[in-house]
Amino acid sequence: MFYEVSVPEPKGKKIAALVTLNPSESRRLLAKAVVALPEVQYAWKNGTIIIARGITNAFITEELLGVKIEPKAGQCVGMVVNGATNANSGPPPYVPHVFKKGKPVETSGSVEILNFTKDDVFIKGANAVDPQGNAGVLVSSLKGGTWGMFTPVVTPRGAHLITAVGLEKMIPSVTEAYQHSGIYHFKYSLGLPCRLVPELTDKVVTEIQALAVLAGVKAYHIASGGVGGSEGAVVLTIEGDEEHVVKAFELVKSIKGEPPVALPNTFRVSSPADYNYDALAQLATLGGI
Repeated sequence: MFYEVSVPEPKGKKIAALVTLNPSESRRLLAKAVVALPEVQYAWKNGTIIIARGITNAFITEELLGVKIEPKAGQCVGMVVNGATNANSGPPPYVPHVFKKGKPVETSGSVEILNFTKDDVFIKGANAVDPQGNAGVLVSSLKGGTWGMFTPVVTPRGAHLITAVGLEKMIPSVTEAYQHSGIYHFKYSLGLPCRLVPELTDKVVTEIQALAVLAGVKAYHIASGGVGGSEGAVVLTIEGDEEHVVKAFELVKSIKGEPPVALPNTFRVSSPADYNYDALAQLATLGGI
């Protein structure tokens, strides 16, 4: 479900602004918004936050801690890269993923999550979001990956699951995608075979929610895509009174020019062609993880 945000009614004449965000700029905006959420702020001061590995989550870690992470895609495991579904085979450039009362702890997320309460926060990324606010994550791991680790704990305990996902990943239906994917569903594949798994009970933050949280405006997604470095871009209209629209516009201007996401050096699948596009042969590169 989309994160619920209450946008104030315009104090005066309503105006609008048009903005375009490239994918890395959207990620920076999402990161700023996630850090500003009251649930995250409370858990940072009083509880536990677990940040799953992910590209957008690398931006969130930077905003939360004031650190620099490069390459950001090295902070992710599975990703769509170089025209294929693949996985980073190297270690993350930044290790702390668990924080208690604003301090990193040495225990892993899979251990610390067992102590989660309803006030704690798990931050996850996604590979898809649909118009109903359902998010989904691609899973190739036979053990369910991060999704298989956190879902059985976060869901019944009612802890906060925050999913930051850009509108470039909008698809018609997460449920339909789930029904037509799977690790063993494919005979041939361009990269690792996987399933799009719905992320249940999460609070989804897109650019629309981010602008509402950070600037108190309503945003509308009116176009996507582009060329010349704007592939994956989203075009938004921002509406509200002069004060809030200017605030949102200045925020967008401040993140323009965010550099493209840098890639890790090594991947599980060298090239789908090296495996004759055999889905299970490529899956075997994961070694049962």
